[in-house]
Amino acid sequence: MTYNRSVKKEIAIGNVIIGGENPIVVQSMTNTDTRDVSATIEQIAQLTEAGCQLVRVAVPDMEAAKAIKAIKAKIAIPLIADIHFDYRLAIEALANGIDGLRINPGNIKEQDKIKLIVNKAKERSIPIRIGVNAGSLSQNIITAYNGVNAEALVASAEAHIKLLEDLDFNLIKVSLKSSKISIMLDAYEILNKKVIYPMHIGVTEAGLPGYGTIKSAVGIGALLTKGIGDTLRVSLTGDPIKEVEVGFQILKSLELYESGVEIIACPTCGRTEVNLAVMAKQVEDALKFIKEPLRVAVMGCVVNGPGEAKEADYGIAGGKGKGIVFKKGEIVAILPEDMLVERLILIIKEDLKNGGY
Repeated sequence: MTYNRSVKKEIAIGNVIIGGENPIVVQSMTNTDTRDVSATIEQIAQLTEAGCQLVRVAVPDMEAAKAIKAIKAKIAIPLIADIHFDYRLAIEALANGIDGLRINPGNIKEQDKIKLIVNKAKERSIPIRIGVNAGSLSQNIITAYNGVNAEALVASAEAHIKLLEDLDFNLIKVSLKSSKISIMLDAYEILNKKVIYPMHIGVTEAGLPGYGTIKSAVGIGALLTKGIGDTLRVSLTGDPIKEVEVGFQILKSLELYESGVEIIACPTCGRTEVNLAVMAKQVEDALKFIKEPLRVAVMGCVVNGPGEAKEADYGIAGGKGKGIVFKKGEIVAILPEDMLVERLILIIKEDLKNGGY
């Protein structure tokens, strides 16, 4: 599946290049107290293990800004500082080795203070994300555009892009966040036609993992199919590792990322005579270690299993008391039901050990 990618200016955030034709990057944000250096380092390590490629930390005060130096020394992925209100926190974060800044233009209003940030960022070639949020637009913008809408978000972003450009700064990334998908989609589509800068996409404050995952998949997925998006964050309440998992799941579902196992499982019907949900979970858990891109099917009907899942690399299909194991659509074993999962996993591991399938 191909999408007409909107190719934007390439910029480097640490050792990660975004924009251009580079792969879409999944990022997240810690929910630890940044001042607690050990807890923040530990969470970033967990996020890195989950595949996170960029990570952002909140910088609410000077102690948190100073903690960046110690955190940076112990992590393997680029670090972005989230700055609100106080320009001095951005200056301190830059002094302590931050790889990127996210500033909310509605929160740092004085142009001379923004100039100080830009000049320091320019010295070290540190990118700045202009993070426009529907919840923090200036009152002037809200009044001028008759409320919080896509046009208001775009106007805010354009004003602050111009401010940075007038300061001869172009290491810019842009986001236009709203908890309303319709506003978010319209805003990105409008701005995408106007700017050359890479875009960070997401549905802000998407909510708890259940509904938030659905809401994020709809909003982020819609933008990706239009070729919009260079980095993304799934904003969920709770463990940020879930954000990373869902982010990659969205990319995989659109065939924009190939890594690890994709489980194909039928929704079950009256023909299903095995505990399909349990079997699918067993397969998923057993194959989490695999990094190679594989499609593995767990089907509930022997009759239709290999046919409906013929694009899968491996699969099983259960029947009454027994089932089949298949590979590339061909049956390789007929076994009792309680042996299907074990044999499937054994075949996959053996094939990978011997150099592939």
